[in-house]
Amino acid sequence: MYPALSTDALAKLRQPRPYPAVSLVMPTHRREPDDAQDPVRLRNLLARAEKDLQDDPGVTRERRADVLSQLERAAAEVDLVHAEDGLVIYVAPGEHHVWTVARTVPERVVVADTFLTRNLVAARAAERPYWALTVAADRVSLWNGSPERAAEHTGDGFPLTRSLADPDAERKERVGDLPSTFQDEDTRTFFREAHRALRTVLASEPRPLYVIGEAPAVSLLGETGSLPQGTATLHQGGLGHGPEGAVRTALAPLLAAHEEAVSTTVLAELDAARGRREYAGGLDEVHEAAKEGRIRLLAVEEHYRAVVRDYGDHLEPAEPSDLDSRDDIVDDIVEQALETGAEVRFVRDDTLAGADRIAAVLRY
Repeated sequence: MYPALSTDALAKLRQPRPYPAVSLVMPTHRREPDDAQDPVRLRNLLARAEKDLQDDPGVTRERRADVLSQLERAAAEVDLVHAEDGLVIYVAPGEHHVWTVARTVPERVVVADTFLTRNLVAARAAERPYWALTVAADRVSLWNGSPERAAEHTGDGFPLTRSLADPDAERKERVGDLPSTFQDEDTRTFFREAHRALRTVLASEPRPLYVIGEAPAVSLLGETGSLPQGTATLHQGGLGHGPEGAVRTALAPLLAAHEEAVSTTVLAELDAARGRREYAGGLDEVHEAAKEGRIRLLAVEEHYRAVVRDYGDHLEPAEPSDLDSRDDIVDDIVEQALETGAEVRFVRDDTLAGADRIAAVLRY
């Protein structure tokens, strides 16, 4: 399984590298028969990267051998059987990284002193990650989720487990001193530990939170400490060990409701911005505002892509085969907006039909 992409991991990927840092970006396919082309396309990209390194006079023999070795190791980690919509490979002296993304990416091979991260940045923003906490008296698990996947988080103290066996239970029952599970002080202590661990995760990686468990467990967690505003709860037990599919199925109605609320809020903010003349709509206007760092909120339809030529003062539609065409201009806008502190919201297709599929609320 590919690693989850955290804010910290993304920040590290964007740091300068010793030359050469190689980025391979490739669209992939989830289903037959289109997925048959993916292995061939990957081999061709790897061969192109190797040729670029061989032909580059700025790369020493030792550096070339190191990076080619890393490239070979990265290729061995690629799992095209479980492909999503895009593949991103980064290699540099002494390191390699492989990511799969649920967002179409252009085919690129770039050799530089930094990794080409704009597609990964946009894919992560489009993923709309969340945390799901499953709570029970003997196990508290945290799930790192997105609309496409969920994986159990096994760091920061999670999962928390304990035994419910009480060696003195028989005597306590005889004298009437056996409290119910969720009134027991040991259970309350266990939930306080879970709450502290959860606060640590949310402080470093804020996301929407969903809490799943039987009603008494969910209630006790709320009594233990405050939860982030907007936390949604689901009274369903038995999901402490997953599996992933069961967690995602249980959350599906809550995620759909959250997305509907986000779309409604975004449209209201865009309408208000029009009245204040702090609105940009369409690719040209939004691209210019992003370059100037004026975007406060960027709204993009989740499957919007645009191939253009960038003439500096305006964009023109183009074909992918055209010289100097840019088929990741939307991802570039997303990255620029995030770099300047903007909030980026991806919404369902056709939500922004009246704004050419991309719009922004401006700072001024």
